[in-house]
Amino acid sequence: TDNGIEVLINPSGYQRTMGVCYSTRATQGQPAATPKFAHVKPETLTLPQLVFDGTGVVALVGMESVNAMIDKLLKLLYKVDGDKHQPNLVCFMWGDLKFFGYVTDVAIDYTLFKPSGEPLRAKVKLTVLSSMNVEESLRRANLSSPDLTHLIDVRAGDTLPLLCQRVYRDPAYYLAVARVNGLVDFRDLRAGMQLRFPPLS
Repeated sequence: TDNGIEVLINPSGYQRTMGVCYSTRATQGQPAATPKFAHVKPETLTLPQLVFDGTGVVALVGMESVNAMIDKLLKLLYKVDGDKHQPNLVCFMWGDLKFFGYVTDVAIDYTLFKPSGEPLRAKVKLTVLSSMNVEESLRRANLSSPDLTHLIDVRAGDTLPLLCQRVYRDPAYYLAVARVNGLVDFRDLRAGMQLRFPPLS
């Protein structure tokens, strides 16, 4: 498409990296701390080898040079958009894979050249950080069980950290829950208002 790039040689594979952060801060006098769940890290996708070939092995009508293909790739994935003041959010699709994120690293290995020095083949490694939003992060953290209520009516004296402690058994999610509910100030709770605590099951 005009806003995308189709790689003509299928990648040899890809890697998906996921992680969970735990706090191991010990209180004074404790010999060791029990790891306590902190948050789920955004997923990372690594494409170890995208091949751009200009030798004619996979030649198509109107095919561009390797330099032109690499320039197009960098413009799409890496260069800062002047209107958005950041690189583009991109989607990688191959088979069942559909991954949205931002490219954090680009490594280009030029491996074959014309006598003039113009590249005929390049292998590109990409690292992509997922654009997973707060609600999706909470859902992946599986911070619910079937008996939890996700719509809670605020009562007099309730605070968001207190409600997060009640629902998630951890008050640290109050800022994320405030964002999900569109609260500008997490302290601005009124009796009778209803709050949504993701994930929804």
